[in-house]
This record gives sequence, structure tokens and C-alpha cells, in this order.
Amino acid sequence: MELSRSELKEFLDEKVELFNRPAFIESDPVSIPHRYSGKGDIEIAGFLAATIAWGNRKMILKSSARMMEILEDSPFEFIVNSSDCELDQAIRFVHRTFNLADLSYFLKALRHIYRNEGGLETIFGIHKTSDSLQPAIHELHNIFFELPHEKRTERHVSDPFKGSAAKKINMFLRWMVRKDNKGVDFGIWDSISPAILSCPLDVHSGNVARKLGLLNRKQNDAKAVRELDEVLRSLDREDPVRYDFALFGLGALERF
Repeated sequence: MELSRSELKEFLDEKVELFNRPAFIESDPVSIPHRYSGKGDIEIAGFLAATIAWGNRKMILKSSARMMEILEDSPFEFIVNSSDCELDQAIRFVHRTFNLADLSYFLKALRHIYRNEGGLETIFGIHKTSDSLQPAIHELHNIFFELPHEKRTERHVSDPFKGSAAKKINMFLRWMVRKDNKGVDFGIWDSISPAILSCPLDVHSGNVARKLGLLNRKQNDAKAVRELDEVLRSLDREDPVRYDFALFGLGALERF
């Protein structure tokens, strides 16, 4: 699709306006943290929902809702105040390759982060750089797996320093950081600028970005994220990741 830079920006801006609205929420994993009003509840519900956000969207929502039931619909209070025994409760849970053992470890790791590390925002706020949150995602991975765990569980927290696009964590960060009053993203992390967010790159957004000439790299990996970041930041220096709505909407919803 051959468009001039100004035409491309206009086209993408129109699609952002189309998809970045409250109607987007219901069928998206962001609907799970939208159940809550407390900061800790939003963060934990968002992190867990983002963690299993791959595959069929209806199944993602169903499994995420099941996790919230397990956490007695009070995710922050449940995690912070629970004992190991309570977090190990034998409740059947599985979402594709994410199973009860993974969930149990995630709850313990989140409890450790909120009790001892100041919470998720603190980790990202401390370890961000002036132009990127990818080093902070790497540090989150290190901190998250400080407790004894099964090696297989590590697959569920991506590390961009190992080449991953870290799509799910970048999506979670978009939810927490972006402030545009459109009703979708929460914008509750004041310590981080939307300008340093990275686009949650997946099959849909990657294919659309390539068709539009925004991305040349063929793999959806950490190098592709950096390449796409550069282009999107040239279109909007302050809020580049708003274009995630356009790329995702064009790919997943409009079959562009």
C-alpha cells in the first residue's frame, strides 16, 4: 500500500479514532482490569490477563475471568494477604500451556513484588531508560523469577534481551501508562511517559505494519519492536503506541 508519510499518518489517525473507544473494551482482555477501580487490583488483573492473552479471544476472557474468581474478585488483597498454602490451593486451572502450577507461582511472585519490591510500577519506574521500557521488562523477568520455580514457567514472562518482542508485557504497559481519556487505557502510572512505550507486536500488527511499509524486518522479535518504535515515534513523539489500536484493528478486526 503506497501512501505518502502525511497520508499514512492521516489513515492511521482515522483508524485510531475508530478503534480507541469504549466499545473496544468488551471483547478485549483489557475488559478484565476494567472490572476494578483500585490501582493494585487493576495492575494485577491486567498483568494476569495480559499473561494469557494469546489464542482465541473468547477463551482468553473466559480463562481470565476464572482467575479473578480464584482470587475471590479481589486480586490485590487476595495475593498480598495470602499464605503459600492459600496460593497453592488445588483449584483446577489451565489456559493452553499456562496451568495451575504456573498460576500458583505467578501469585507468589506478584506477592513478593508487592510486599518487597514496591509493586510493578516501581520496578518499571526504576529500571526504565530515557527512551525505552525494554530494559525494565528484562529486570522484571529477573525479579519475577527470584523465588524457587519450575523452569517451564519462565516462558510466560518474556525477556526482550533474549530477542522476544514481549508483546504481552508491552500491551500491559500500554494499559497502565497511556493517558488519553478515551476510556480504554488506564493511565494510572504517572512515573512513566507514554513516549517510551513500545508497540505490542504480534502477528496481526506485524503483518499490517509490513503492508503499510512501517516495518521491514520479517520476524516479530525485539529488533522488529525497535524498528517499529522508531517509525511510530516519528509519527507521534509523545504517544506513539496509540497506533497499536490502528494496527491491531486493521489486522484482527478488519482483516486488512
